[in-house]
Amino acid sequence: MNKIVLIPDSFKGTMSSERIIAIEKKVISRYYPDAEVVGIPVADGGEGSVDAFLSSCGGERISVDVHGPYMEKTESFFGLLPDGTAVVEMAAAAGLPMVGDCKDPSATTTYGVGELLLAAAKRGARRIILGLGGSCTNDAGTGAAVACGVEFLDGDGNPFVPVGATLDKIADIDTTGLDESLKAIPIITMCDIDNPFYGPSGAAAVYGPQKGADKDMVEMLDGKMEFLASLIERKLSIDVQKIPGSGAAGGMGGGMVAFFSSSLKMGIDTVLDVTEFRKRAAGADFIFTGEGKIDTQSLRGKVVIGVAREAKSLDVPVVAFVGDIGNDIQKAYDEGVAAIFSTNRVAVPFKEAKLRAAEDLELTVDNFLRFMKRIGK
Repeated sequence: MNKIVLIPDSFKGTMSSERIIAIEKKVISRYYPDAEVVGIPVADGGEGSVDAFLSSCGGERISVDVHGPYMEKTESFFGLLPDGTAVVEMAAAAGLPMVGDCKDPSATTTYGVGELLLAAAKRGARRIILGLGGSCTNDAGTGAAVACGVEFLDGDGNPFVPVGATLDKIADIDTTGLDESLKAIPIITMCDIDNPFYGPSGAAAVYGPQKGADKDMVEMLDGKMEFLASLIERKLSIDVQKIPGSGAAGGMGGGMVAFFSSSLKMGIDTVLDVTEFRKRAAGADFIFTGEGKIDTQSLRGKVVIGVAREAKSLDVPVVAFVGDIGNDIQKAYDEGVAAIFSTNRVAVPFKEAKLRAAEDLELTVDNFLRFMKRIGK
C-alpha cells in the first residue's frame, strides 16, 4: 500500500477531525511505514474551522479586534490561506460560549462577524468562506450587514443596528452602501442544514431554545423573522423562506444571501474544493473517512457521502470508520462507500462509548489494516 488519504469528520463531543487523523496515522505506520499518508481535517463551519483549514492548507491566523455578541470589545481572528482564501468562523465573534450564562438571542448581535468579513476583505482576500455554527444570535445577520455598510432604517428613516427583538422595527433596507471590497469578491457560506427562515422548523423554533429562548421568546422571535422575510422579499426581491438553510445560525444563512449576495454551500463540498481534494487523492489506494454516526441524514451529502461521491469518480475505494451505524444506510454504498465499520466494539451506550472512543478507533483501524496486510494488499 503506497498512499492513504484521511479525511474524517469529527465525532461530535468525542474527537476532533485532527485527533482522528493522528490516531489513524499512528496505526498506518505500524503496517505500512513507507506509505504516503495525506491528512485533510474537516471543518464543519463551527468552532475550530479556521484551524482545520490552516492545518490542511497552510496559511496564517490573523488577529482582529471586533465587537462581541453584546457589542463588547473582544479579540477575534480569521484565517488567510496561501491561495488568498479567507476563512471566517461566525463563532469567533458571535459564538454561544462567548455569552456564558447571559444567553439572550433577542439581544445579541452578529456585528462582530461583519467586522471579520470586512477585515478579511481589506486584507486582500480573493474570496471569503464563512462558517455558520455555534451562534448565540437570532438577528438574521443584520448586525453583520450593518458593520459592512448596509443600512436598516426605522419608521423615521433613521439607521440602526437591529437585533432579534427589533427586526420588526425595520422599515427599509439599503444595501447600496455595502463596502466595495466585499462587493468585489465571492463569499461562500458553509451551511449543512436546510431549516427555513421561520416557522416550526425555522431558526427560532429549532435553535432558539439552546441559545436561551423560552417558549414565549421563540414565538416572538419567529414572528419577527417572518416580518423580516416579507420585508426582504418586498425590498430586495429575494424570498429567503424558500432558500434551504436560510434559518441557519439564527437566520444568518438567509441574511448572507440577501445582504451579501453570498452562496450557501455544503461544508464538505467547500472543504473538498479548497483543499484540492481530487488532486491530493489521485492515485490513493484507500480513502479513510468517517463521522460520529452514519444514518439517513448522512445520505443528504454530509462528509462521508460527499467524500465518497468525489472518490467514486477517481476510482479510489472509501472506507468509513464511524461511531455508530443507523438503519437504512445501504444507499451509501451506491454513492461510493466501499465499507463501513463501527468503532463501538463492545456495543455500549454513547455516554460510555465516548470515554473509550480513541482506543476503539485505533483498534478498529488496526483490525482492518491487519487484515489488508494479511491478504497482501
